[in-house]
Formats: sequence, C-alpha cells, structure tokens
Amino acid sequence: MTSSDSNTEDTLPYRRCVGIMVFNGRGEVFVGKRVNMDGRAHAWQMPQGGIDKGEEPLEAALRELEEETAIRSVDLIGESKDWLSYDLPADVRGRWAGRYRGQTQKWFVFRFVGDEVEINLAAHGSIEFCEWKWMPLHDIVDIVVPFKQPVYESLVRQFSHLSTNTGSGN
Repeated sequence: MTSSDSNTEDTLPYRRCVGIMVFNGRGEVFVGKRVNMDGRAHAWQMPQGGIDKGEEPLEAALRELEEETAIRSVDLIGESKDWLSYDLPADVRGRWAGRYRGQTQKWFVFRFVGDEVEINLAAHGSIEFCEWKWMPLHDIVDIVVPFKQPVYESLVRQFSHLSTNTGSGN
C-alpha cells in the first residue's frame, strides 16, 4: 500500500452501528462465537450491527439483538455516553468495497429477563454465531479480535458496575 492509499483510507467514514451488551441475573455477559472465525483464538464478540436508514440507535440495537440471538426479553439498563470507533484491518475492509474505514458504535446495555430457551442463534435464518455462552465481563477483552479490544476495554470500564446489579437468576 502506498502512502496515498493509506491517506485515502483514513478519510473514509465510519459505518454507524450499535453494540449490544446483555447481562444475565448472575452478572455474566452474553458472547457469541462468530461463524466465520471458527478455530481462531479471538472468535467471540457481543452482538452488534448496522443502523438502517431512518432507524434510531436503540431500535437498531433491539432489532440486531433479536436477529442475531432471538433475545427479546430484556430491560435497558445502560447506554454508552459516546460513540466508540475502531478501524478495520485492510484485509477485513474489502467486504465494504472501500466505503468505510471501520465502525463507530453506540452501545446499549440490557439485563436479560427471559428464559434461556428463548436464545436461538438460527431463528432468523442469517446465522452470525455458531455458539454462545455467558461469561464474566472482565474476561471478554481477551477473546475478541485484537482490533476491537480497545473498544471492549472501554466497555468494561464503563459498565462493569452494572454486572453486579443483578436481577433475576438467569
């Protein structure tokens, strides 16, 4: 890549997205293993997705959460103050055909208040995750792809206090 290519990529906009953190009643956070990352050490992440034209970020978060996990039984308990951004590595940017340099995300935090039988990764046909689990919030930074780790570190700092505010025993 030449320096002019790098400058061009740095001026590309960020894709507006939402990120979704879901705590269960034990204070653990939901993570899914990405289908296209099977066998890799950093294959896990929290649900996230793009904001459709005319859609408010909270609407997008609820839609994405349901599309990726079938989860609907949640209470909103937090929201990031700022948008958090990350740059995608060049080899990952290709799927957006040079339109975006990365993503900027508004994060929403929910408490899961349903029964785990509600969680169905294949409910809407388009499968993002091949498996899921609940885990301690402080452990998630080490299992996500390195280019997302600074965002996840920020999320742990902002929202760790919510993991101890448990609700039901899910």
